[in-house]
Amino acid sequence: MAAKKATKKAASKKKTTKKVVAKKVAPKKVASAKKAPTKKVAPKKSAKGMTASIYGVDAKEKGTLTLPEAVFDAAWNADLVHQVVMAQQGNARVAVAHVKDRSDVRGGGRKPWRQKGTGRARHGSRRSPIWRGGGITHGPTKDKDYSRKTTKKMRSKALYSTLSRKFRDGEILFVDALTFTEPKTRDAKAILTALSGISGYEKLDAKKNNVALIALSEHDEMVKKSFNNFGNIEVEEVRNLNPVDLLTYTYVIVVSPEQAVEILKGRGNIAG
Repeated sequence: MAAKKATKKAASKKKTTKKVVAKKVAPKKVASAKKAPTKKVAPKKSAKGMTASIYGVDAKEKGTLTLPEAVFDAAWNADLVHQVVMAQQGNARVAVAHVKDRSDVRGGGRKPWRQKGTGRARHGSRRSPIWRGGGITHGPTKDKDYSRKTTKKMRSKALYSTLSRKFRDGEILFVDALTFTEPKTRDAKAILTALSGISGYEKLDAKKNNVALIALSEHDEMVKKSFNNFGNIEVEEVRNLNPVDLLTYTYVIVVSPEQAVEILKGRGNIAG
């Protein structure tokens, strides 16, 4: 009996002893070296403002130009630009689509058949929208007005915001002059080919659609006719620049930049 009790005590002790399990320590994660974000090259700034290079038609740098920060370094305002663009497109829209409802369609004065007794559905006019040759329900009418109102200050701010965005993206090219003694598409093509050799403007001679908007300081019929045969080039005066045209074309080629900058400053009544 004593031996049985001793074995029972030994068994109970074995049950009460806890097993010590070594905890697995998770290996520490080594923080990977993060790559420093690539910074965009900011435009050069001087004491008076930003500077940009002026090129000739031979793609050689002719000098530099000081740009006003109010025009070419404005903050990007997407909401304002969208509002001005939608207003400009709406103001240019002509309400042409027009349908006739049942009151405008000719005929239908007589009741097709009597109200009762025929076994057919009742109808009051052959010009009902559910009849062939009848009026149209809920169709477009030329009475709708798509125009929207924007102030001069809104338009100038949207213009400067768009110009600044394109300048920061390297999509504005300043050319000293474009001179043609007579309209020549071949000479215009040679100029585009030469300018496409400038770093960042390679698409001038390769892109098929909406490649460039040439902004002239004053009207030049020879330049306009020389580039008239290019479907991907548009020639416009600086005084008529707007966000819609700037966003439509990839590059903006500003001719006679000193005079053009003064015109742009006048759009927003910028002094100095």
